[in-house]
Amino acid sequence: MCLESNVNNMEILKNYINGKWVESKEQNTIDVLNPANQEVLAKVPFGENTVNDANAAVAASSVALNEWRNAPAMRRVQPLYKLKQLLEENIDDIARLITLECGKSFAESKAEIQRGIENVETACATPTLMQSEFSENVAPGIDEFMIRQPIGVCACISPFNFPGMIPFWFLPYAIACGNSFILKPSEKVPLTMIKVFELIDQLDIPKGLINLVHGGKESVDALLDHPDVKAISFVGSTTIARYIYQRGAANGKRVQAQGGAKNPVIIMPDADIEMTARIIADSVYGCAGQRCLAASNIITVADDKGLVKEALVEAAKSKTTGFGLNEGIEMGPVITPESKSRIEYLIGKGVNEGANLLLDGRNATISGYETGNFIKPTILENVPLDGELIKTEIFGPVMSLLQMDSIDQAIDFVNGNNYGNMACLFTSSGLNARTFRNRAHAGNIGINIGVAAPMAQFPFSGWGDSFFGDLHGQGRHAIEFFTQTKVVIERWPKEWTRKF
Repeated sequence: MCLESNVNNMEILKNYINGKWVESKEQNTIDVLNPANQEVLAKVPFGENTVNDANAAVAASSVALNEWRNAPAMRRVQPLYKLKQLLEENIDDIARLITLECGKSFAESKAEIQRGIENVETACATPTLMQSEFSENVAPGIDEFMIRQPIGVCACISPFNFPGMIPFWFLPYAIACGNSFILKPSEKVPLTMIKVFELIDQLDIPKGLINLVHGGKESVDALLDHPDVKAISFVGSTTIARYIYQRGAANGKRVQAQGGAKNPVIIMPDADIEMTARIIADSVYGCAGQRCLAASNIITVADDKGLVKEALVEAAKSKTTGFGLNEGIEMGPVITPESKSRIEYLIGKGVNEGANLLLDGRNATISGYETGNFIKPTILENVPLDGELIKTEIFGPVMSLLQMDSIDQAIDFVNGNNYGNMACLFTSSGLNARTFRNRAHAGNIGINIGVAAPMAQFPFSGWGDSFFGDLHGQGRHAIEFFTQTKVVIERWPKEWTRKF
């Protein structure tokens, strides 16, 4: 998108800084578009002066931190109980906004918010999760213990594909651990978090504790470079994740950066074909393939009669594509016209490399939404293993279907993937399942599961080029990420004790 001046009365989104909605220092904006019909939903500040917005948010966060970090942990989780209630009461309104600006179906949007709420619930256990170790008499009369303390001002740079869920991988844990927090939502989908921050504005927390700033690279770099920001959380492409990790780490920050994926799924001959095909189709085509846990490379083992292939094609054909707020829609558009063009180019590239196009979703037209960014389910068969497409993250509704002779060959293929976000196996054999979960090089493993998305109590893991850092989002990893440990060694000699 290009920068443009504000020439009409369309709403220009404000930042939320120091407990107030404030106008951006940046006068230039870009449009927030509905990907189903290109309707302009709002205008979002975008340009060099968003640096000033980010700096103002850091200043407010630094002041709020001084008060909040010393509040008892039980006090710090009280606003989260209220936030959970508010999110539940407004779940339909939030889900509708996600569908309007992100494109996914209403059911997918509502499920996304539910996952976010589960993280708020888990973060409410922080007073227990933060408890640490104590050892008495490590030496005569000497005790040693470890405590966890807030790390400071924390920032999150969130992506377009899950605008309602991913900020909650980080925000509630950071606050419960005693930190202050700044969110920079994707400029493509800022409306969801605007609505959430209207709810946050109702919480009993210090002004400046939680802030929201808009913008693009300029505001991101300002957060990465500001000396008062101590931790950065990011989810996005591998290219940007690597950049975030390198620049943040170079500035001495703690960084967790989730990257892209090329998720493989193995189907064994003993799998339930009907169930497997349905689940895999949901994985590949859910959210129009725009999720970091979308299945991509589907490997059938010894499917000599083509029964699995036939079932997968039929499951893909059955998906209903359209505007996500309409009844019965299972798959919406991709996020931008540029994304649509890139995905369609990659489909063509696969064909040019020698793949067989079993199902072509290009040039899709949806009645009433002819300008939408729609691509219907697509299947490429026998994508060359030495080509570019087999290792390129498409991030769209495209399945690459491969045939291999054995589970060992399939696992070797899985482990040759530079990414390591998710790998799944469909089988009725416990031995196959155990072999796979032991040997597969991926952070999230699914057995007869198409989307191995960890519940909030577990970290959202990732290996290889799918993650940069040590501690992931969610669960105990989040508690560890948003705290720093302090070891105390104490001695109180008798002769120093005052006698009364």
